[in-house]
Amino acid sequence: GDLGPFNPGLPVEVPVWLAINLKQRQKCRLIPPEWMDVEKLEEIRDQERKEDTFTPMPSPYYMELTKLLLNYASDNIPKADEIRTLVKDTWDTRLAKLRLSADSFVRQQEAHAKLDNLTLMEINTTGTFLTQALDHMYKLRTNLQPGESAHSQDF
Repeated sequence: GDLGPFNPGLPVEVPVWLAINLKQRQKCRLIPPEWMDVEKLEEIRDQERKEDTFTPMPSPYYMELTKLLLNYASDNIPKADEIRTLVKDTWDTRLAKLRLSADSFVRQQEAHAKLDNLTLMEINTTGTFLTQALDHMYKLRTNLQPGESAHSQDF
């Protein structure tokens, strides 16, 4: 695509891939998103720990952005180590909630679940487990009711 012209010293929003590419070539300084701040991330982490449900995250790609920016531009991010720890704590809290929810879902033999405020990466971490669990539950249920399934196969 066509990007630019860029003026030295003036901040400009560009796609993450371009920002990282320019940073690797030492052509720019990255400015982290405003949510990537120790105080804001502490609030998010504490809120996540207090609530039983999943709280909205500052970005649907918070984990991916944090990893990319801290891997390639940690020198441009104030308190990078603290930010890494806070995002990891939030991630761990959310995954623990997700595991508990999935366990409760399977134990109660639910048919559907509401996954509000989860990011795609969080869903993908338990997607395999949930689909396999649902598959096993389906097989168990159909084996417990052989009379009903025999009738349906006759037609």
